[in-house]
Amino acid sequence: MSLLTKIFGAGGKGGKGPSPQEAIQKLRETEEMLTKKQEFLEKKIEQELQIAKKNGTKNKRAALQALKRKKRYEKQLAQIDGTLSTIEFQREALENANTNTEVLKNMGFAAKAIKSAHENMDIDKVDDLMQNITEQQELAQEISDTISKPVGFGEEFDEDELLAELDELEQEQLDNNLLEIGGAENLPLPNVPSTSLPSRPAKKEEDKDELEDLQRWAMEAM
Repeated sequence: MSLLTKIFGAGGKGGKGPSPQEAIQKLRETEEMLTKKQEFLEKKIEQELQIAKKNGTKNKRAALQALKRKKRYEKQLAQIDGTLSTIEFQREALENANTNTEVLKNMGFAAKAIKSAHENMDIDKVDDLMQNITEQQELAQEISDTISKPVGFGEEFDEDELLAELDELEQEQLDNNLLEIGGAENLPLPNVPSTSLPSRPAKKEEDKDELEDLQRWAMEAM
């Protein structure tokens, strides 16, 4: 069985091809198998190199055979490296294709859902509905503005008349204050005491007489 047959199967010409998921899984299994083969060949190359070094001077024939085997293993290893690169590229392409398929499938599903949602919608009805909503919002705003205005609280009174009435009240209060002050001035004064004041002391009269005598003596002496 060839490597391609092992990877993709031996289906006939009319057989159904594998799905992307199946092909990706097969490629991953092949990558794992080739990676193990790589590790095996790397070990064999290291062994043959050690044999060649060991028999380099003692047994040249054995050393040459070891180097030949080493060269074959290296060639197989290089082929596996190239095969792994190709498989990796193919697997990534399948994964991308599978992702794109799922994305397109989901986008188609969403498009059908949108179409189904819009089947019962009429653009004219939508315009009418939006216009009705706008009108109702404007009406609600007008109602709010009307309710917020003060009604029946001072708007029917003349401010000048109110100020004149306030001046009259202040003048009336001022007149009352003046009347209270005038009433206090008309209150009766207290009565004069009936008893006589005490007389001046007699000593002061004597001092006055002495002073007059001294003044007369001074005049006569002149």
